[in-house]
Amino acid sequence: MHFVCLDLEGVLVPEIWIAFAERTGIAEFRRTTRDEPDYDKLMRWRLGLLRQHGLKLADIQAVIGGMAPMTGAREFLDDLRARYQVAILSDTFYEFADPLMRQLGRPTLLCHRLVVDADGFVADYRLRQADPKTHAVRALKALQYRVIAAGDSFNDTGMLGAADAGFFIHPPAAIAARFPQYPVCSSYAELRAALDGAAARF
Repeated sequence: MHFVCLDLEGVLVPEIWIAFAERTGIAEFRRTTRDEPDYDKLMRWRLGLLRQHGLKLADIQAVIGGMAPMTGAREFLDDLRARYQVAILSDTFYEFADPLMRQLGRPTLLCHRLVVDADGFVADYRLRQADPKTHAVRALKALQYRVIAAGDSFNDTGMLGAADAGFFIHPPAAIAARFPQYPVCSSYAELRAALDGAAARF
């Protein structure tokens, strides 16, 4: 049995923080895991920026509520789930993801949680565990699954390396150049062919 593990943002849905930057007009929120490999550093910076501008969880959720998956993402995911077990491994938060998961047919999602204070500000975040994507892939392999993974950012490279086969889908050129061992796909059709090819080799 094969398990396909996919990142969420940048692969199936637009980057939430970039959408938030566009809605608020605060360009600093455009910084993502494509730019900053240290996730804790990135999140601490985001939390400070939210507080600085007086923005609450409800403000972020209002933006997410108006978002939609990438064109073709639902069809791609449904097609995969007809042949493989599929899990979404993401560094987003359950408090963010629900509207998008509903539009994607509620695939299995493993991510993190936010800590929200009494005033509605995001006070902190709680990782499910350190390096959770890599650990999830290793756990699936320990259960005797073959795992194929795909992502687009620095924080996906651990799971790509732990998987039996790993692929990028439309990553920034700098990340692709830094990790040339992972083939780059530029569309869902290319990624589906790569996943099928890897599964056939197993």
